Amino acid sequence: MRTIVYADGGCDPNPGPGGWGVVIQDPAGTVELHGGDRATTNNRMELTAAIRALEHFPEGASIEMRCDSQYVVKSVTEWMRGWKARGWRTATGPVKNIDLMQRLDALAAARDVRWTWVRGHAGEAGNERADRLAALGRREALSGTTSGEATLPPADPVPEPPVPSPAHTKTVQVALSADLANALSRAAGRAGITPQAYLEDAVRLALELKPPGVARVRAELQKAS
Repeated sequence: MRTIVYADGGCDPNPGPGGWGVVIQDPAGTVELHGGDRATTNNRMELTAAIRALEHFPEGASIEMRCDSQYVVKSVTEWMRGWKARGWRTATGPVKNIDLMQRLDALAAARDVRWTWVRGHAGEAGNERADRLAALGRREALSGTTSGEATLPPADPVPEPPVPSPAHTKTVQVALSADLANALSRAAGRAGITPQAYLEDAVRLALELKPPGVARVRAELQKAS
């Protein structure tokens, strides 16, 4: 019987700070992994998620790896054989992210892996949870906190936070330019949350980092771009 694994990664903006998340539906209990990088790309985070998931298992393990990244799934199931035959080169040059591709190839070759593409943000609980873990990894990378592995009780459903009483609620009107409002809407759509929730999350993160931390992250992103 194969162990079901969900792996997901993302970056916002791309390139920029990113995170990866893994949900392993082990019969003994769900295992969740996550991490991130302050300067990376979507594809590197997607590959890293799959790599970290496979590293969790011993050689010979039977796994069904479910990813919403066709880049990851097709790399392993369709393209990698040709790349290896050409010395890890494509028709136009060296394979991109070759360090991660070679690591993924070695791990997959030592395990019995069935690769399955799933549609992202389509309501599949494991994929949605892996996406949230990837977002957590990104936030932790930005704030400099430690991420890693945990064996946790089932993550869904997630209880809603208590609604504060009117006496403790304060609404502040924020004016955004049309370009910034459109960018916010697109980013929130990719994250699967409302623009209001995305903006609140960004503000909380900026407050945690404080101006020196924000300036440091911005400088690192400019170097990576």
